[in-house]
Amino acid sequence: MAGKSGFTRRVKEQASQPPGTPVFIGKRRMEEVRISYMRYDENLYEEKEHSSPEECAELCRSGDVVWINVEGIHDEAIVEKLGMLFNIHALTIEDIVNTLQRPKFEDFGSYIYIVLKMLEYSRDDVAMDPEQVSVILGRNFVITFQEKPGDVFDPVRERIRSGRGRIRRTGSDYLAYALMDAVVDSYFLILESIGDQIEDVEDRVILEPEPGTIADIHRFKRSMLFMRRTVWPLREEIVLLEKSGSELVNDSTSVFLRNLYDHTIQVIDTVETYRDIISGMHDTYLSSVSNRMNEVMKVLTIIATIFIPLTFIAGVYGMNFRFMPELKWEFGYFATLGAMLVVALFMLLFFRRKKWI
Repeated sequence: MAGKSGFTRRVKEQASQPPGTPVFIGKRRMEEVRISYMRYDENLYEEKEHSSPEECAELCRSGDVVWINVEGIHDEAIVEKLGMLFNIHALTIEDIVNTLQRPKFEDFGSYIYIVLKMLEYSRDDVAMDPEQVSVILGRNFVITFQEKPGDVFDPVRERIRSGRGRIRRTGSDYLAYALMDAVVDSYFLILESIGDQIEDVEDRVILEPEPGTIADIHRFKRSMLFMRRTVWPLREEIVLLEKSGSELVNDSTSVFLRNLYDHTIQVIDTVETYRDIISGMHDTYLSSVSNRMNEVMKVLTIIATIFIPLTFIAGVYGMNFRFMPELKWEFGYFATLGAMLVVALFMLLFFRRKKWI
């Protein structure tokens, strides 16, 4: 509760500040902010794990493509310093340190601001852990701001290091595309994992519906709803980036952005399909539970129906009237039991013929 209270306090603090005032809103972290960079062209490659804002700004004057990665946005002073060195608007700085942003695209002329949501999926909890990634695309540089260490960009780093593909022969716009593509590809991996789990839950719903199953279905439902809110605005963001007409995006990169748009549509289609399946699973679970209850009630009803005439016979001979002819009959007890057995067998055969059992 203390963490939630602190989060709410920071939101209120930002609301009371003038526009453009950077106030970090998100999970407060203790890690030190780490700045790293990769500088490259077709024949050059340089990488450094720990750098300073000034060194990164100096590198961007060389004309080579520079990818600056900032891990940790909880230190507003460092983010502000980078903003000052790269002439980033105050409103963009404010958005970078606010982790509540939805995926969006903004063209400021000298740079393009892109917000992405990187997702981490927990199979055990069926829960999504989102992380905001802000991308600044400049003429020959890309700056990425992440909330914490660890990301899905390692394949991009490996292509830069090894010189595979076209990334070392293209500009910063292609690098920004590659980073967005890596995020979208990670969605496919998450959906593949969720798809496997949904198949398992489907089998449990049909064969062994349990109270815990409905809880799993609701967790899947929440995860799909969250992923839909994450991916849906990304489609619009890619379209705006492709059709922005910005000098920072070359025509050759627009082709790849269209392909990225297609991948995003595939993700959305898969999410919608899973949502329909999960809704169907919910209805199937309720039907399965209802059918099991009906089967139980049918068995109990048959048993009760069989015992109704038997109870009647037992009640008649349990009235204890003085003048009942059968009371002094030597074989009365056995005859009564035999009559009860005949009645029970007759009713079972009748139910069987009617296909009630």
